[in-house]
Amino acid sequence: MLKVSDLRNLSRQELEDKIIALKKSLFEMISQKETGRIEKPSGIKQTRRDIARIETILSEMKQRKDK
Repeated sequence: MLKVSDLRNLSRQELEDKIIALKKSLFEMISQKETGRIEKPSGIKQTRRDIARIETILSEMKQRKDK
């Protein structure tokens, strides 16, 4: 689980890179689930939440910049 306080200290580019990495990881976990080889199915839910956290922080950054 990624902490929001740690994510807020990252730059926009670092956050976007982290989203890309998490989406690749999510894809791999979903494909493992389909083949029945996943060890921790709860990781899918956690990864989705981490992606949502980062996207929320990015939208907050955009709103602050627009003001």
